[in-house]
Parts: sequence; C-alpha cells; structure tokens
Amino acid sequence: MTAIVAHRGDSSVHRENTLEAIRSAIAAGADTIEIDVRLTGDGEVVLLHDATLQRLWGVDEHLANLTLAEVEKLGGGELRIPLLRDVLNLMHDAAPLLLIDMDSPEPAAAAHRVVAASGSSVRVAWCGHIEAMRVIRRRDAAAEIWMPWAEASAPNALDLAELRPAVVNLPHVFVGRELVAAIHSLGVRVSCWTVDDAEQMAWLLAIGVDSITSNRLALAMCLRDNDGAATVQMIPRARLIARELASWAVEYVRKHHVTSVSTKANPADHVTEIDLAIERVVRGVIGAQFADHCFVGEEFGGEAQADRPCWYLDPVDGTANLANGMPWTSFSLALVINGAPVVGVVADPWRGVIVEAEAGGGAWSNGIRLCLDKADAEAVSAPAIGPAPDPLRGAMVSTELAAHAAWPGMIPMLEALSQRYCTMRIMGSGTLTVAGIALGHGVGAVIGRFGPVDHLAAVLIVREAGGVVLDENGDDTLFPASGGVLAAANRQTAEQLHTLWREAVAR
Repeated sequence: MTAIVAHRGDSSVHRENTLEAIRSAIAAGADTIEIDVRLTGDGEVVLLHDATLQRLWGVDEHLANLTLAEVEKLGGGELRIPLLRDVLNLMHDAAPLLLIDMDSPEPAAAAHRVVAASGSSVRVAWCGHIEAMRVIRRRDAAAEIWMPWAEASAPNALDLAELRPAVVNLPHVFVGRELVAAIHSLGVRVSCWTVDDAEQMAWLLAIGVDSITSNRLALAMCLRDNDGAATVQMIPRARLIARELASWAVEYVRKHHVTSVSTKANPADHVTEIDLAIERVVRGVIGAQFADHCFVGEEFGGEAQADRPCWYLDPVDGTANLANGMPWTSFSLALVINGAPVVGVVADPWRGVIVEAEAGGGAWSNGIRLCLDKADAEAVSAPAIGPAPDPLRGAMVSTELAAHAAWPGMIPMLEALSQRYCTMRIMGSGTLTVAGIALGHGVGAVIGRFGPVDHLAAVLIVREAGGVVLDENGDDTLFPASGGVLAAANRQTAEQLHTLWREAVAR
C-alpha cells in the first residue's frame, strides 16, 4: 500500500513544522511525517523550512542570526518553533516514520547527533540536499536515506552506489510508469513530492508509487484508502502538469545565464543552451506523465498524429532577445486534442507572470480569472447617433516579425494604423504579444505567420478570457491551417483590425 507522507506535519490544518501539526498528523494516521530542520545561530537544531522567519512569523530575520533564546520568544506552547529533540520526545511511542529534510548540508551532522543522543525508538529517515545525505551516510552506515532525484529518466545502480538509498525521492512531475518500474527493478522504493491535486494523486496511486508527500493529508489518505477512487481526468491533470512546468521554467530562466549561442536556419535564428535544456526536461516530464501523447517542440521537432493528443512547446519564445540580453521572453506549452487546443500555459520569466487556460474553463493569471471588459466591448458596438467611436484611436496594437523580417503587408498596416493614431509595437515574443491581449496589454495583436509551438497556448488564453481570435480569412479559429492570426479584446476591434490587415496585405 502506498504510504502517505504528511508534509511538514498536518500543514493544511495547523501551522507547518510545529508540534501541533505533528500531533495532528499522528492522530490522522499518517504513515510518515516529514519535517524541515535548520540551525540557530548558536547551533541548536530546530524545525523551520525557510531560511528566514518572515513568511510564517512576520520577522524579517535569518534564523542563523538568532539564538535559540531569541527564537523561543516567538509563539507559545505547541505553536512555536520546536527543537528537533522536542519532536523525538513527542513521537517516542508513535507509529509514523519521521522523515528529516534538509535543504543544505549545514544541519546534517548536528541533526544526526541529536537523533543518536536521544535514545529514541522513533524510526528516522533522511532526505533533502545531496551533500546533506552524504554527511548522513558517512556518519551512519545503517541510516535510511531518501535520495533526491530530479530527472524523468531513472537512476542506475552506479547512481545509487554511494548513498545506498532505501528510497528515490522525486518531484511528482517526473514520475511515470516506466520510471517507477525501473527504480523498483533496482530494489529501491519510489516517493514523490509535493502532491495536492486529487487527479494527480489518483494517477500516482494507480502507477504504484510507494509514497506520496502532500499538504492535504486527509485527501491523500482518503484516496489511498479507497483505492484511488477519484476518476483520473486527463485534462485537469494536464493543466496541473503544464502549470508546474511553467513555474519550473520561470525559475530556470531566471537562475541560468546564457553562456553559448548558436544559430539554426540563418544568423538571426538563435538557440541557446537554455532553450535546449528546458525542452529536454519538458519532453521528459510529458513523456513520463502522458506516455501515449505526441510532442512537437521548437528545438527537437516532432510530429502530430490526428488520433493522439499532442503537446506543442516553445521553451523560449524570443530567443533573439535572450541571446542579446533583453529580458522579454516567454515559455509556451499547449495540449491539442482533435485539432483544438484544450490546455495552454504561457509564462513570462522576467515578471513572474504565468497565464493559463482550459477550454471551457476560463483563463487565469497567477490565480486571478481574466475577463476582458465586456462593458467596453458592448459600448463600442452599441448603436449611437453619429459616427461610432474608433476602437483603434489612441490604442496600441502589437505584432511580431516573421523570423527576422517584416511579414507581407506589415509596413502598409503600420502606416494605416498610424493614420488612426494607433501605435504598433514589436516586442520580440509572439507568445507574449498574443497572450498579452488577455492581460489588457493593448487592444489587439496581428501575427503574420501562425506557428503552433509559439501561438497555440496564447490564442486559447485570449479566447477563454473573452477575446476574439480570427484567421486571415476572418474565421473564428484557434488553429489556422495556414497564414497568420489575429487576437483582439472584442469583436468590433477584431473586425476593424482584420479589415486593415487584409487591405495591407493586398497592397
């Protein structure tokens, strides 16, 4: 049976990493209780995940700068930052395994000394930073180690030789059937973290992972005890995975600097090691999570098949910007079923914005539903005495080059817009240009050449936010067979832009 790991105790009910949260997790029947440990300035091992006290305690101070006496002034009773030895005392006759997590090697030796000196009967395992695990293994040949792993391909026997782990512990997005089977073939268990979505929990239970770490302890135990009774719905789960990949890509782009730039079709067609690294990871995750799906990516290609769901990825849209030090790029990932996008996620790494949409489920940005202003749309289309207001006057319309060159009709369209006092902008990322309409960044966007890896996620987001998407023939479509695509905040703007576009192309 899959074990359920209470992440930082029963953290959806009580403040994380407190005695109260741990006591609640024991009472709820958790199989394992995971805690995070750090060192105070005077070397005491306490429970805290963050390096600072700001998020949980409202104190803008690093734990490493405080003594235990200063830390103990926060909270009171069981609602305080406890010592590791307090947890060992609390759990001395409890059934759950205690999983001690460290995100750096610094507390490892001290934490191991506390456990060894306690004489406690508590079963203890260790997880977290790879260097911390090395410290534990050097100190204790019999320690139970949960080795960190963050790849969609399984480790081999050589990877396991140094730490001799009992468990391989992975972010849940990397876990698929083949990986579970491969790790099991090495005689090692598989654990995944941190899973709070019911569909993803049910899927992981179905493929036979050995433990699941969750903040939603009651939900995870209910699903486990009812044989994963939740129906695994593919589209909501796909949206979850796409969102988590977008979040990961945001962090990856922000943490890694471009060190090499090469070209593909021409000197203006750039690719960096960041493009390649992101696509490799996303391909691996999608392959693990949705083994029967097709995949088409900007860097490594692929082929869609009409009878199979297909993912379209641009790991870095706007690579010319990235290669030239301009912080205006995006990540785009879309899932297409039966020729129509059903999930789309766009991320702007530089502003930390993630926009997502599900067909029929609306568009959202960082948890806020997007809704283009229907009142404005109705106002510009309502009958009026005299000339109707011009929706383009004083507004902004965006476009993008076709690769490194103007698309046919682009210059005449710029001139036509200027005559109506409408500004045209070229920012360098077609994905952000189109998706920006859903965020209120301009009234419309015209793309001279539609590309599914670049634009599918963005056009779905605009449509689900209440906007209008047209192909070059003026038809409502999210997947043009050829030509360009137009996105606008409302119908009247879309129709006027389309007229200007076709007139410009004809000139």
